[in-house]
Amino acid sequence: MPVITIAEAKAHVGEDVTFQGWLYNKRSSGKILFLQVRDGTGVIQAVLSESDSSELFAVADRLPREASIVVTGALREDRRAPTGCELQLSDLQVVHEPTKPFPIELTEHTPSFLMDHRHLWIRTGRQVPLLRIRDSVFRAFREFFHQRGFVSTEAPVLTGTSVEGTTTLFELDYFGDKAYLAQSGQLYLEATAMALGKVYWIGPAFRAEKSKTRKHVTEFWIAEAEMAYVDHEANLTLQEDLVRFIVEAVVEERKPELEQLERDTDLLLGEVRTPFARVDYGEVVTILQEKGHEVSFGDDFGAPEEATLGEHFGGPVFVERFPFRMKPFYMKRDPLDPERVLAADLIAPEGYGEIIGGSQRVDTEDELIAQLEEFGLPSDPYQWYIDLRSYGSVPHSGFGMGLARVIAWISGVPHIREVIPFARQINRLYP
Repeated sequence: MPVITIAEAKAHVGEDVTFQGWLYNKRSSGKILFLQVRDGTGVIQAVLSESDSSELFAVADRLPREASIVVTGALREDRRAPTGCELQLSDLQVVHEPTKPFPIELTEHTPSFLMDHRHLWIRTGRQVPLLRIRDSVFRAFREFFHQRGFVSTEAPVLTGTSVEGTTTLFELDYFGDKAYLAQSGQLYLEATAMALGKVYWIGPAFRAEKSKTRKHVTEFWIAEAEMAYVDHEANLTLQEDLVRFIVEAVVEERKPELEQLERDTDLLLGEVRTPFARVDYGEVVTILQEKGHEVSFGDDFGAPEEATLGEHFGGPVFVERFPFRMKPFYMKRDPLDPERVLAADLIAPEGYGEIIGGSQRVDTEDELIAQLEEFGLPSDPYQWYIDLRSYGSVPHSGFGMGLARVIAWISGVPHIREVIPFARQINRLYP
């Protein structure tokens, strides 16, 4: 018998096949058993009648949830089933029978209970489609940059300097010296871009913020790109193209998973297929004030303000040209207004908040040294970064994308902890 995956089942209707998986659930109708078998690619119903084999029926009847099993039988069409078919069971081999009851019932549990059992929760319900969507987002990001001629690279996770100050960094001892877990690979990507032209990476980042919002975790994966000879406007255009590419690719590849999550894909595609609004920070402050938010020029935006912006514009919106003091030291000042920077945050609709932050970078040695001084940062730890402006500097830009927020938005889930295999939060380091 050919061993196939459940995702491949529809192409084998009328054949005898074998699946290797686990017993997800079962129900009985008298002398007929209906086994829900999962294998990571999907769930299929296997049907067994006691009259077909009383011995096999007895084995299947006693099996608890999450028993690992190998099932064989004939695939027959069933248009009501998500896979389009079901398995008429003819053989069942038990690989392992659980030694205790599976703790997660197919009913409601508290978030704390589910996170305590995350190692088992990921097998159930919506968690499998979420993690498969995550895989597609990562792959689409890489494919976009591969098609655009970017080079994949890496940045160190252990650093001796900070991108945005040390107040939100995890500090550790590095053989007697002070080191940090990186919150971005940007500075190193800038150096690599001066060697390769256009580069990107996907890697872990860490922020020691004591935040408990639905959009924050302490460890996450960031996707970043840096580009030589690219200005602020071209940077925004690339980001817009990237977001549209990812959304369209995931909807095409993961439509069944999105349907399982009851995600409105027409709404999602509609949000990205019109040009993204680009709005000056000052204008955004005015819009928010008119909508009842107590914000002033120079204030950062929180979740309520970002939700209002998404609703107001009906899709992703770039908030650009922030006040200089609101952003990190490395951003290029706006030549038309030195109190602003050539930077933008991309706010996702439906309350998902900022998904990209980017800017044109400072490209002269004098500017960078002056801005380090303005931010009260010592130049010695950044000397290598200053060197990039001393040897063939060019206008350059880049950005960082929070992949968990993008996945949550595409999936339509309320909290990013569900789209990370094992989320790390301020009160959670287990499992």
